[in-house]
Amino acid sequence: MWQRLLGRLRERRDEAAVARRPIPDDLWKRTLVRYPFLRRRDPETAAALRRLTSLFLDRKEFSAQPGVRLTDHVAVAVAAQACLPILRLGLEAYDGFVGIVLHPDQVVARRSTVDEDGVVHEYEELLSGEAMEGGPVMLSWQDVRAAGRSATDAYNVVIHEFAHVLDMADGIADGVPLLPHDLPRSEWSAALDADYEAFCRRVDAEEDTALDPYGAQSPDEFFAVASEAFFVAPEAMKKEHPVLYEVFMRFYRQDPAAEAA
Repeated sequence: MWQRLLGRLRERRDEAAVARRPIPDDLWKRTLVRYPFLRRRDPETAAALRRLTSLFLDRKEFSAQPGVRLTDHVAVAVAAQACLPILRLGLEAYDGFVGIVLHPDQVVARRSTVDEDGVVHEYEELLSGEAMEGGPVMLSWQDVRAAGRSATDAYNVVIHEFAHVLDMADGIADGVPLLPHDLPRSEWSAALDADYEAFCRRVDAEEDTALDPYGAQSPDEFFAVASEAFFVAPEAMKKEHPVLYEVFMRFYRQDPAAEAA
């Protein structure tokens, strides 16, 4: 009884949120034209993505640095891409953060590492995005805006950073998100580790790869890079990483290659 009541309350809350954050038809159509990988043939699935995007806009807080004009077009572009990975997982997967910060372009971040001898090394890193545990998520609007064109290179900064959000849901960035009961961690790790090691060897050999070579940095970056390709260049990823593609299908509960076929 209580579960049924809570379900009804949740439905009413969500309907109110969608009413507060409606996405006009013309804006949604323009978004799908700019980012073709968001299109879904099944009308119910297409409507679900649009509805989830409204819920995302209602629950998250956007802020923009000088050089970015925070319009409805900008917010919907980010939200729709962020919602694509959780279309079957639910918005609760993003409950661990609220803020999204948009910069006009890439930003320079100061980093420091300590080597084996205890010596601190400082350096600068150019970032198109960054997801931190508890938020916020930082994104380069230049990269977000170009996502429709960069999809052919299996590149999408929004999906990349929100894959990190999913990965960090258990407090550890290790390439292993919170998995469903029917997908054992051992099976996930076996597929990810095998493909990661093979991918690193190919990158070291300077071979062309369907995935961004940046994924060779670490298992968590490999998961994020593979997630980008899974959604924006699924056929190429499936051809080069068939086992990993099947495991991703079971985690994300989607088959983007079938949508693209």
